[in-house]
Amino acid sequence: MSIVAAVQMVSTPDVEENIATVRRLVAEAAATGAQLVLLPEYWPIMGLSDTDKVGKAEVLGSGIIQQTMSDLAREHGIWLLGGTLPLASDDPAKVINTTLVYDPQGRQSGRYDKIHLFGFTKGTESYNESRTIVPGASVGTVDTPVGKVGMAICYDLRFPELFRAMGPVNLIVVPAAFTYTTGRAHWEILLRARAIENQCYVLAAAQGGEHVNGRRTWGHSMLIDPWGDVKAVLAEGEGVIHGTIDQAHIEGVRASLPALQHRTM
Repeated sequence: MSIVAAVQMVSTPDVEENIATVRRLVAEAAATGAQLVLLPEYWPIMGLSDTDKVGKAEVLGSGIIQQTMSDLAREHGIWLLGGTLPLASDDPAKVINTTLVYDPQGRQSGRYDKIHLFGFTKGTESYNESRTIVPGASVGTVDTPVGKVGMAICYDLRFPELFRAMGPVNLIVVPAAFTYTTGRAHWEILLRARAIENQCYVLAAAQGGEHVNGRRTWGHSMLIDPWGDVKAVLAEGEGVIHGTIDQAHIEGVRASLPALQHRTM
């Protein structure tokens, strides 16, 4: 069995402040014995406006955000899946919302660019990620000590075909910044569905609380097992959840209910 952990944050517009927070929380996660630690979406910056992250975008391979993640992975000897950071794109007005993976030597060992861009309007609440983000185009997986890991980001959770395209995986990770409104309605249901239908663990790291920019995120970072049972959850505020990935449990669920073998399309 392997231990994994997810970090929950309430990120601010200040990158340095968020870096200090993530250093503290990753240390807390590593102290649980976790081999793999997941950060939330937008952990380095939740700006006062959507365009703030464009000004903090980094070129792949350089910058304080990427250096921080590399240093933390190496310092704690963990696999660090870095939530998301804003990477520079070919469009100077937009970024790529990217998960970067670092191995225990601090080397970048994987990448996934968010494919599905969130758009939502209800009353005075409105979001449109396509204004500032360029969508990704490729499924993201990475081999780790806990097995093959599939990567998704926030709004991707609503598109089950993405998870099928990953192939059989031991773990799906979902860094997110779900709004309070959509999170309360759908977050846990969707996470549990992805675990059940893919017969694997799901680890979700969320933003969770009232942000400086006035936005409220749902939180409820959690670990779910292949039968759909929630093994750990943190409702709101900063903190860490952790739990085990049990290969025997994955194999047992798949043997007793071989749905993945029964697929016809």
